[in-house]
Amino acid sequence: MFLTMLVDLDHLFAIPIFDPNRCSIGFHPLHSYWAIVVYLVMCFLPYKRWGLPWWLRAVGIGLLFHMITDFQDYYLWRYLYSLV
Repeated sequence: MFLTMLVDLDHLFAIPIFDPNRCSIGFHPLHSYWAIVVYLVMCFLPYKRWGLPWWLRAVGIGLLFHMITDFQDYYLWRYLYSLV
């Protein structure tokens, strides 16, 4: 699941690479809503029946947690900056 952090490599294609006022969800290709749907489907596929490797489910779960943390991180910092 640690390797799911590689999904952040798509940030390198954005200009600027980091923008504190931009939510990565819906902006970067691997953080798009369609990609999140794929990650969600990866969590519920019948891997045994289809003969797929079991670790794909762990990757899907890790990617979903990554998207959740990116989402909450943006809105948490945005809220904290509004208090200052």
